[in-house]
Amino acid sequence: MSFVKRHPDLTVSILLLILLALFAAFFVNFSIPPFEDAAMLMRYADHLAHGYGIVWNIGAHPVDGATDFLFMVSVAALMKIGVPLARAVRGLGIFSVAALVLLVYWVNRKLWKSHIVFAALSALYLAVGTGLTYVAAYFGTPFFALFAALTWALGLLLMQKENPPLWLSLLFALSGLVMGLIRPEGVILAGLMLVAVIVMKGWRASARTISIFVGVFLILGGAYFVWRWSYFGYPLPNPFYKKGGGALHWDGLQASFTNVFSLCGLFLLAYLIGFRSSKTTRQTIAFLIPVIGFASAFILISNETNFGGRFQYALLPIVLLSWFPLVRGLDREIGAPSLAGVGLRARGLLYTGLLLLAVLVLSYSYNQGVSINYSRDGRYDMAQALQPYSSRGYIMATSEAGLLPLYSQWQAIDTWGLNDEWIAHNGGITADYLDRYKPELIIFRAHFSPLAPPTTPDHYLDPVWFEMTMTLKDYAESHHYILAAVFGVSPYDAHYYYVRPDFADSQTIVHLISKFSRYAWAADGGTKAVNYASYANP
Repeated sequence: MSFVKRHPDLTVSILLLILLALFAAFFVNFSIPPFEDAAMLMRYADHLAHGYGIVWNIGAHPVDGATDFLFMVSVAALMKIGVPLARAVRGLGIFSVAALVLLVYWVNRKLWKSHIVFAALSALYLAVGTGLTYVAAYFGTPFFALFAALTWALGLLLMQKENPPLWLSLLFALSGLVMGLIRPEGVILAGLMLVAVIVMKGWRASARTISIFVGVFLILGGAYFVWRWSYFGYPLPNPFYKKGGGALHWDGLQASFTNVFSLCGLFLLAYLIGFRSSKTTRQTIAFLIPVIGFASAFILISNETNFGGRFQYALLPIVLLSWFPLVRGLDREIGAPSLAGVGLRARGLLYTGLLLLAVLVLSYSYNQGVSINYSRDGRYDMAQALQPYSSRGYIMATSEAGLLPLYSQWQAIDTWGLNDEWIAHNGGITADYLDRYKPELIIFRAHFSPLAPPTTPDHYLDPVWFEMTMTLKDYAESHHYILAAVFGVSPYDAHYYYVRPDFADSQTIVHLISKFSRYAWAADGGTKAVNYASYANP
């Protein structure tokens, strides 16, 4: 007990980590395979760790399909010292969530001098939220969020100090650069944080911070940019050319703000309360700049692959680091009585009410994580079944470019183009491009099946995806590929498997796929899929 009294913050920190470990052990499903898009990055990390460079296919030209660049490099570095791929990915993720929990707690306690209960509640809100769900699905999202929170914490220190030391400005700039190296949108977020510092301190007081920030990004960031352009051949990550397309994506903007409200919940009310007086308005505006600005940036890309709102997750620790000073002193301003002046019964009711509110807030955060539907995936099991043929130089052309290429270890054409430079820059897959490779397997996800044949693009959510699937289907059928399986739990959403008929293991692979009995449908809770191929030619 004497240790607890002498070191309350250290005690709470230890308890937070214990609670995080218990939550991970009992409430997070770590038995699931990687999510599709996470598996793509893992393939790059695996190739890099084994000395092949940042390539999608071994021996091919480098391609930057792994937008989490520094996370990929970090995973590869851990693999180099003997950590297996899956453990390296999840180990970095768990470490990042734990570091975020502690950072949120200590910044609230030491920078804002918040009550220990408010700091602990903020940290627990993050601990039981979506962070560990991203880790379970093998995403590097918490790694990016950690450096976003660290950069913002340094920015908050810059705002607070009248004459910040040189090292603080330098650390702020370097942390922002690292954030930009993890994901390209980190550059936007770092710039927005710099604007927030300027709003709080003014141009003159921020002059040194601005010059150091610009210098770091121009010199170190510029050197990286020149290297990556020369290495990959293009200035931006490959998915940007596919997902950006030079258009404004209003659906991406709407989804972005929806995700911010869902992730941050009641803590966003602090920004509204912050406008209550001229004393707090300027601070509120400054704190809103990275939140609104970063959420708005997603108008530039489509919302595809945004698993559980992961693109916006970095804003959650930023909000949790910012909310308390916006409401501090509100009780005195509205004339609320102090606890000393409240009767014992009233005090008990107040404590009970606050406890119930805390439970509701934490329950809300927990539900954000469990609402992300993901489970066993038949593509993972199929990939493992195909892996024994990986040494024979076979190629798959697939829209499902995550689990199947990673675990089969086959050469792969990503027909959607996120990991294929030619497709991303030429508007889509073509029959002529497929003819260059003559893939042994053609696999794609379609919103039709033999029970519900394709009609017109207007009937589908994404006509561009429909066009791709029809190109693949027409190519397979015109080149006499064998339809081995059409797996699905609905005839309007299925995975097609076509096998080229004229290579050594063709009939063996057709039999393997057509008789595959454990194909689970991840989007439907791991329900066993039906093979609709038997209805193709009744």
